Order: sequence, then C-alpha cells, then structure tokens
Amino acid sequence: MANLKEIRGRITSIGSTMQITSAMKMVAAAKLKKAQDAIVMLRPYSEKLTELIENVSAGAELEEVSTFTAEREVKKALYIVVTSNRGLAGAFNSSVVKELNTQLQQVDFETEILTVGKKAFDAVQRTKTVYANQSSVFDQLSFDAVARFTEQVMKDYAEEKFDRVYVIYNKFINAATQEVITEQVLPISMPEKSGEVETDYIFEPSAREILENLIPKSIKTQVYKAILDSVAAEHGARMTAMHKATDNAQALKNELVITYNKARQAAITNEILEIVSGAEALKGS
Repeated sequence: MANLKEIRGRITSIGSTMQITSAMKMVAAAKLKKAQDAIVMLRPYSEKLTELIENVSAGAELEEVSTFTAEREVKKALYIVVTSNRGLAGAFNSSVVKELNTQLQQVDFETEILTVGKKAFDAVQRTKTVYANQSSVFDQLSFDAVARFTEQVMKDYAEEKFDRVYVIYNKFINAATQEVITEQVLPISMPEKSGEVETDYIFEPSAREILENLIPKSIKTQVYKAILDSVAAEHGARMTAMHKATDNAQALKNELVITYNKARQAAITNEILEIVSGAEALKGS
C-alpha cells in the first residue's frame, strides 16, 4: 500500500504541474497576440524608412552621407544581444547565446556586449566584457526607452569607440517558429549607385539634411524592431514549450494511472488469496 500511496502522490503532483503549464500557455497566447500586432505594424514603417533613405541617397551626389554610413577598419565591435528576462521558453534564450559565442570565436577583433534581457546578461557577464545591461527596458517597453540607449551607442560609434555594431535576436516567424538573426546596425549599408540615377525629387531643405535626420531614426527603429521581434518570438516559444510540457505531463500521468490501477489490482488479488487461504486453513483444522 505504501507503493500505491507514492504513486497517488506523483499523480497529484503531475496534475498540479499540468494546471500551471496550461495556465502559462494561455497567458503566453494572450501576450503573443499583442506582441505580434506590434511587430506586424512596425515592419512596414521600418521598410518604408529604409526605402526613403535609399531613394534620397540615390538621387543625391553625396560622397559621405553621414558618420553612420562610413566604412572603416574594424578594430572593435559591439554586439547587442536580445533575449528575455525569464526562462521556460525552450531553446529561445540559449540559441541566441550560442549564436553569439559562435560569432565571437570567428572574429579577430575586440568585442563588447550590450545585453537586453537578464538571460543574456547572466550568460555573458562572467566571461565577456559587458558594455551595458539594458534588461530593465522590458519593464515598460517603448520606442523612447530603446532610443535612449541606442543614442549612447551611436554617440560612442561616432567617437570611434566601436567600428561595427551588430544585433543578435530571435526573429518572429510564427507562433511555433523563431529564427536567430544577426543584423549589422552600424555602419548602415547604403545602396550602390549603378550608372546615372534619374529622379524627379525636389529636396527641401537638402538631401544631406534629410538624410541626417532619417538615418538616426532608422538606426533606432532597427534596434526597436529587433526587440519587438524578440518579444513576439519569446511568447510564441513559451506558448509552444508549455503546450509540449502539458502534453508530456498528461502522457506521464496516464502511464502512472495505469501503473496505479495494476498495482491496486495486484494488491486486491493478494488480499483475496490471503482470505481464501485463511478460510481453507480453518476448514482443514
């Protein structure tokens, strides 16, 4: 009977775990809808902003549009690594850290890390140089909050403290699929001019002034988009992970119920045999 008691306890424990994982799945699904809407709305704006920069720069005779477009020898690079503040999302966080480690092993220049997410900070703080930890940005995520630390990155890049800036994050594909992406943030890539470019644009005030305003906004938008992508991907990954955890718990619970029933049946059979044996012994006496 002690064995039966132990199995009953495990069944109860797994049932409680199923309730938790099922609730977490529903919460993640609700948050996913909001996060998905946010990134879907931002992507067209980001793409149009990039298109505007390409059009303006294509129609302008500019040898060097901006400090943020000039290529230079890479002596030091900054990696903006975006994860989440919480776990229980499958390989969501570890895949980003793994990609970072892979890239750092392949480069021959100095690197520093800007972490956005506690999981990234915990993974790199002991072995790598942390430029800054911006995990608190998730407390009240907004474009202004992201723009503030991005401005500092741009300032340091302009002062040549860094020669390249990359962002590594999970791109949201759908609720069940995320893709680890590495994008170059600085310097931004300007379109190559092929032959003569004919445009009907009239620039007011001037192409250079327009680009000087558009390029910083584009950089901030790119980082903000990466973080929104990561947030949506996080909720999708957590929803999928909790769905699998609930299914696995249900399968384990079913196995334990079968084991419990078999053990209970065996115990009842043994009791009946003992009673019958006792009755036969009394008859013989």
